[in-house]
Amino acid sequence: MTQSVVVQVGQCGNQIGCCFWDLALREHAAVNQKGIYDEAISSFFRNVDTRVAGDSGSISKGKICSLKARAVLIDMEEGVVNEILQGPLRDVFDSKQLITDISGSGNNCYNLNMKKRTGSGLGTFLLKVLEDEFPEVYRFVTSIYPSSEDDVITSPYNSILAMKELNEHADCVLPIDNQSLFDIISKIDLVVNSGKLDTTVKPKSLVISSAGALKKQQKKPFDAMNNIVANLLLNLTSSARFEGSLNMDLNEISMNLVPFPRLHYLVSSLTPLYTLADVNIPPRRLDQMFSDAFSKDHQLIRADPKHSLYLACALMVRGNVQISDLRRNIERLKPSLQFVSWNQEGWKTSLCSVPPVGHSHSLLALANNTCVKPTFVELRERFMRLYKKKAHLHHYLQVEGMEESCFTEAVSSLSALIQEYNQLDATKSMPVPDIPRLSIAV
Repeated sequence: MTQSVVVQVGQCGNQIGCCFWDLALREHAAVNQKGIYDEAISSFFRNVDTRVAGDSGSISKGKICSLKARAVLIDMEEGVVNEILQGPLRDVFDSKQLITDISGSGNNCYNLNMKKRTGSGLGTFLLKVLEDEFPEVYRFVTSIYPSSEDDVITSPYNSILAMKELNEHADCVLPIDNQSLFDIISKIDLVVNSGKLDTTVKPKSLVISSAGALKKQQKKPFDAMNNIVANLLLNLTSSARFEGSLNMDLNEISMNLVPFPRLHYLVSSLTPLYTLADVNIPPRRLDQMFSDAFSKDHQLIRADPKHSLYLACALMVRGNVQISDLRRNIERLKPSLQFVSWNQEGWKTSLCSVPPVGHSHSLLALANNTCVKPTFVELRERFMRLYKKKAHLHHYLQVEGMEESCFTEAVSSLSALIQEYNQLDATKSMPVPDIPRLSIAV
């Protein structure tokens, strides 16, 4: 199995990473009850002290601390990282994996000397470093986009500046917006509180508490929101961690879903949303799971793929699902989805045999779709409202080496991206050519 490294950057990145490692350990513990350090665990964990293992290679009881996450934790302040090191996951990391700076950035994504050369935030600076050092390694980025009600006044500046680097240095970006996560949690609360279908939340669930993550309770349900993103990452990496009849390497996602280098923004949807046995609900029909994956209620970004143009789509299924189930549902859903004329059979599928804990199956859908364009247009409009007045610009320009041209170049890069999506949307009315039928990619 491929070995991967998770790079957690900033407060949000480290909070999501904390949820991911907690849930990943739960999954591996449920599957590997004898505690054998096997190939599945080695894909995201390393056993740094093999002397604690017995002759058979098993990890002795109480010695799980020998497992170290394949991760780097980076933040410009120590607060969140320190909380992780004081929590239940403290033994999963060691000091060599931590990079912090006490001063913090004050919501200015340029406020650090190491970034002056790049004109980008810390996360996107690291993206460029990774590209330079490991050019053959695919770079997947989970990027949280601010909502229109975001309380950080400079977030449009930070987002536009970061977008330029994501356009140039990422292979795949999974954009997620806070408002969608908040809406999902609100819907979960409504279902749970309604008392319908005997729905209950289990004690110490990440849906309602921070038991598995940070110690502090939040006024907003950030722990539950982070948990949803962590479950996205669990499904995304499941084929790299467990066996399956039709496993998909992470590199295959980029190869099959990104026909043009800059159009690498993928809309993600996840079902069920109550993963890892957080909520007791009756199992839903398998076909309903596929329908849910194409419902706006299950998307992690506000968008409308069904009324936009698909370039390609991946279905990553876990659990007791057959290839025939996949094919049947693709054929059922395909008439309602519009694909570009030159890629009418642009489906990529995978089957991992291990489902999330407490469920028989789950599905992550990744769609390369022009529906992401409105998010970028809105972001550009918010940026221009500030930039036309030069509001708060001096906070950035006071950093040595930072010039106003960085802003004009960044917004030009975003405008060019939007134009590429416009050109694709203009082909929606074109007739589909009469081409031989292609088989679904497996």
